[in-house]
Amino acid sequence: MGVETLLEIRKLIEDFYLCVQSNGIEIYNEFSHQHELGIFLRKKLPDYRIQFERNVSYFTPDNKTIKKEIDITIFNEDKSEKYAIELKCPLNGQYPEQMYSFVKDIKFMEELKSRGFTKTATVTLVSEKPFFEGRNTEGVYKFFREEHSVYGSIFKPTGVGKNEDSITLSGRYDFIWQDLSEGRKYYIIEI
Repeated sequence: MGVETLLEIRKLIEDFYLCVQSNGIEIYNEFSHQHELGIFLRKKLPDYRIQFERNVSYFTPDNKTIKKEIDITIFNEDKSEKYAIELKCPLNGQYPEQMYSFVKDIKFMEELKSRGFTKTATVTLVSEKPFFEGRNTEGVYKFFREEHSVYGSIFKPTGVGKNEDSITLSGRYDFIWQDLSEGRKYYIIEI
């Protein structure tokens, strides 16, 4: 597949969601999200290894990253092509904290890209409206409810470190909330 795969990660994920809708595949938590996508990718990419929860140290000695394990990795035999996907599928509210976790995933994918990954992506699937709409459009909410773009320094919205701890992104990542079934929405950000 080579270089053309660079353009296909987003398409593969979009195809996965079409498959979810047309085949009635149930995604009921983050674990099912990860494994159903992994199974789908294995069928579509037989010449690549698809692995779950792989430690960053497997791919690079520079493993001082914001997270240690990658939800899904796709790579060829000699690791000359390697892709990382981080997934979120929050179920228990905690809207601002979960949104901050979305930002953490984006930062992690930036870090992996700068350490030699061919392409990285974050995929977020939500089933509750407060993730993508609501009256509060301040702080972390503005990125996901109003601007649909994540960039700059984003401050921790609640708890210990509120408005002190932050994550600073190198790039600016525009995204579109896509409709899925049952009122769910998702977005894909490629890095």
